[in-house]
Amino acid sequence: MELPQARLATMEARFEQIERLLSDPAIAARPNELRSLGKEHSDLKGTIEAWRRYRIVADELQEAKSMLRGSQGEERAYVEQEIASFSRTYNELQEQIAAALVPKDPNDDRDVIVEVRAGAGGEEAGLFATELFRMYQRYAETKGWKSEVLSSSTSGVGGFKEVTFAIKGRGAFSRLKHEAGVHRVQRVPQTESSGRIHTSAAAVVVLPEAEEVEVEIDPNDLKVDVYRSTGPGGQSVNTTDSAVRIKHLPSGVEVAVQDEKSQLQNKAKALRILRARLLQAKQEEQDQAMSQERRSQVRTADRSERIRTYNFNENRVTDHRIGYTVHRLGEILEGDLDDLVDALASSERTETLVGPAS
Repeated sequence: MELPQARLATMEARFEQIERLLSDPAIAARPNELRSLGKEHSDLKGTIEAWRRYRIVADELQEAKSMLRGSQGEERAYVEQEIASFSRTYNELQEQIAAALVPKDPNDDRDVIVEVRAGAGGEEAGLFATELFRMYQRYAETKGWKSEVLSSSTSGVGGFKEVTFAIKGRGAFSRLKHEAGVHRVQRVPQTESSGRIHTSAAAVVVLPEAEEVEVEIDPNDLKVDVYRSTGPGGQSVNTTDSAVRIKHLPSGVEVAVQDEKSQLQNKAKALRILRARLLQAKQEEQDQAMSQERRSQVRTADRSERIRTYNFNENRVTDHRIGYTVHRLGEILEGDLDDLVDALASSERTETLVGPAS
């Protein structure tokens, strides 16, 4: 990763200018300006200190590499240890600076609403959608986050046609936003007698959850229908008009929820999903520079549009966006996602700093 040195030099010059201004008695007599400069100084300090340390370590690393060429025996072993130490510090500082330079996503600290939909692949796709849902639930548990199913529709063999659930926890969106896309699975289904590998897919959408005050919904803009639940749930569910379908007329966004026995509970959940979808649309309109992939997230669950492949025969998970492959599929499906999430976040930082790879 190459750091934007010209940008960092400009930031350092500004930091030094602020330090001079903060010692100026004339500035001290203007509280508002003093407060503003103090905040800017505080915002820059960590990055500039890391940048200065980074340059020192880079010089030390280069000097050690030069010494290595003429050293041998114990001296060479010592220099190699120094190079390893300097390299670790160099890489850590590089990551720290890169992270500081990336503009913070205003949604990063939000709770999320995740939608998983079975795509191409028939019943096997429904079973895979269920595994993805459980994978995210387990990941949430490792983080101490809470999850709640908002809406679901099951398939005939016990899988999900689609499931929508909320995950509540600080930073949930920042850790899960890269999961949006089409996930593909390759394996031999239990129903396949010939042992032929089957390919199916599921689509994942990740939405930042909106607060009521952020997305105002005029009741007059809503068409609310109630109907009898058609899914499993027992006699008390299926014999009452508890299911709710809400359509937001101005946008055409429609949400249906039938999981709860109470019509009011289903309506409340439907409104949460609706707010999240409307917030996403609102943010997209405000940021026309947002990439098409981020803006659309998932339009279809076509297998050819996959972002990640889970290959059971090879015990392999591959994220195609960053060329990341690990051979521990079982652990991934058990919610051990941190390494993968970190790799995606690092790639995002690099792309933001230097642009997408050609």
